[in-house]
Amino acid sequence: MRTRSGLWRLLALLLAFSLVAAACGDDDGDDEGSGSETTEAGEGEGEGEGEGEEVEANFDTESLTIGTLLPETGQLAFLGPPMVEGVNMAIRDINEAGGVLGSDVTLIQGDDGTDPDVANTTVDRLIGTEGVNAIVGAAASGITRQVVDKITGAGVLQCSPSNTAADLRGAGNDGFYFRTAPSDDLQGPVLAEYVIDDGYANIAVLVRADEYGAGFADFLVPALEEGGATVVYNEQYDPQATNFDAEVQAIAAENPDAVVLISFEEGVQIAQAMIEAGIGPDTVPLYIADGLASGDLGERINADDPSVAFGIKGTQPSAAPESGASFFPDAFAEFAPDTDVIYSSQAYDCAILIALAAEAAGSADPAEIRDNMEAVSTGGTKCSTFAECMELLADGEDIDYDGASGPIELDGSDPSVGSYDLYEYGEDGEQTVLRQVVAEVE
Repeated sequence: MRTRSGLWRLLALLLAFSLVAAACGDDDGDDEGSGSETTEAGEGEGEGEGEGEEVEANFDTESLTIGTLLPETGQLAFLGPPMVEGVNMAIRDINEAGGVLGSDVTLIQGDDGTDPDVANTTVDRLIGTEGVNAIVGAAASGITRQVVDKITGAGVLQCSPSNTAADLRGAGNDGFYFRTAPSDDLQGPVLAEYVIDDGYANIAVLVRADEYGAGFADFLVPALEEGGATVVYNEQYDPQATNFDAEVQAIAAENPDAVVLISFEEGVQIAQAMIEAGIGPDTVPLYIADGLASGDLGERINADDPSVAFGIKGTQPSAAPESGASFFPDAFAEFAPDTDVIYSSQAYDCAILIALAAEAAGSADPAEIRDNMEAVSTGGTKCSTFAECMELLADGEDIDYDGASGPIELDGSDPSVGSYDLYEYGEDGEQTVLRQVVAEVE
C-alpha cells in the first residue's frame, strides 16, 4: 500500500485536546436439529505460519459467541485492559439493544499472553471447546502470525484491534482475517513527519527484531530520508535480551539529535538505560510508537520520579479520533474508569462489526459474517451506534458503520483510513495528546 504523497498523505486536523491518563477448502457438517455447525480445517490448512495442530470448530450458527485473544499477561499486558474493556462495553451495548439474531451475544475471554504457546492453547479452547464464531485479537502482529492460520483454517473469523504489521493484510485462510487498526505503512511515515517537523535531522532508529519493529522500520526509515533527515543509526535488538547497554552506547556514539525507539514493554528498560547513559529525553529527544505507549509511561520508567518521561513524544492509532463516534470517549470513561484508552475504540469496533455483519447476514455462520464485514462498513446509510445500525437493518437498509475508531471503511481486511494521535509526556509522566493527523491509503 502507499499513501497519496509518495508513501503517505497527511491531513492535519486542527484539533488539540487532552486525554487524562492515556495509550496481530473446509469440510462443513450441519446439524439441522440444533442449528450448530462443525468445521474441520482441510488437510494442510490451519497450520501455515501458525503453530500447533489443526483444531476442530464447533460453533452454533443461530447464536453469536465471540471470544477474546488479548494480552492479560506477557509483554503487552499493559495494553490488555483497554482492549478487553472495549470488547466488554461493545457486548453490553449489543445486548442492551436486543442482541443479534434475537438473542444475547455470548462473550468468552482468553489470554494471548504475548506468547505463541499461551495464544495457541487459548485458541484451542475458544474454537474447540467454547465454540466461538469469531475471535477478537491477538494484540501483537507476531502472535497473530502464530495463530491466524489455525483460526481461519477452522473457518472461524478473526478481528484484531491492534495488529499493525503491513504484511498481515489479507492474512489467514479464505478472507476470515480482519483488523480495525490501520497498518504501519501509514503510521511509520506519520511518526517520521512528527520528528522532522520538530526540526531534527540526524536520527537514530532502534527497533525490535521482530515483525512489528522491523516492519515499522521498513516505512519509518525511508520516510525520514525522503523528508531530508539522515539516519545515523538503524539497528534491531533482541527483545528477549536482559541488557541493552551495548545498543545505548552505540547510539550515543553517533551523537544523534533525536532517537526513535520502536518497542514493547522492554522499551522501559531501554529508556532507563538511555537515562543512565546521559542520553535520556531531557538531553536527546525520544520518540516512540504504540507498542510502548501508555498513559502512565513515566511511572513505568521510574515509579519514584515519573517526570523522567517528560518530553517523550510519539504516535499511536487514535483511541478517540475526531472522525469517530462522539459518544465513545465519555461512555468508555464511565464504563471503565481509570482504564487507559489505547486501542479501546478499535476493540469496541471489532465486536460491533462482527455483530452487525451477523445480523446483516441473518446468520452466525462465520463464513456469512465474513462476507458482510466490508459491506456493513462501507456505502449505505451511515450509523455510529449498534442500536442505530440495527434499526436501519430492520428497515431493510444497507448500512455504513462509522465506528468509535473512525469511519473504518474496510477495504478487504484493512481500514482504508488511519487516524493517529501525536502525543507528548508531561512533567507528571502522563501522556497528553497534542493533535491528530489522518493518513489515507491510496
